Amino acid sequence: MDRVQLLLLGLPILLFCSDVVTLFAPQPPATPKPDRHQHQPATGAVQPGDSSPDAEADAASAQVAELQVDGPGFGTTVELKFCASCSYRGNAMTMKSMLDTSFPGIHVVLENYPPPFPKRALSKVVPVIQVGAIGTLMAGDQIFPRFGMVPPPWYYSLRANRFGTMASIWLFGNFAQSLLQSSGAFEVYCNGQLVFSKLSEQRFPSEFELRELIGSRLSDSQFGKNLEKVWS
Repeated sequence: MDRVQLLLLGLPILLFCSDVVTLFAPQPPATPKPDRHQHQPATGAVQPGDSSPDAEADAASAQVAELQVDGPGFGTTVELKFCASCSYRGNAMTMKSMLDTSFPGIHVVLENYPPPFPKRALSKVVPVIQVGAIGTLMAGDQIFPRFGMVPPPWYYSLRANRFGTMASIWLFGNFAQSLLQSSGAFEVYCNGQLVFSKLSEQRFPSEFELRELIGSRLSDSQFGKNLEKVWS
């Protein structure tokens, strides 16, 4: 085989090896999040031992003011899990910006929602089929006789336009691989609870709908619980 043939065979093999390494590589350790909940003591804090009614009211007001530093979204984590290969990142960024504006202090996490494992595993088989088909097309004269077979007529038809056939194999293989790697998901979780699922609803949530869904759950967040403790 000449250099062009070696290049056409070597490139898919290199990409396949890269996919295999990425599939079985361990996940990187999570980066520790900075503590955003540490605040400076409020000016005019009540001294220990002061139990007068005015002092207790001032202490409650100071605690409420401290809780409000991070906004009404403090203590709430929203996870937007979307299909990255479906070009849903733009929708996720729009929803994240809306939530950050509507609920200051909320923690929004963007994360890829992978397809099921059988589809992921099958998508890794596609490059193998591509390489095998291209290799058979380039060296079928030597491969078929080794198995005691005569090259079929379709082999000569495809080999007559080998570069067009290889381009078709490459394009259709990439399309199949992209289809298998897509999940079509846009799932929204609030504090670990699923609040919206595109897989179930077969549609995207509107900004107003998502704002209402998250806002209705702020009372269950750490902010709401701490606020109840202050006034109890």
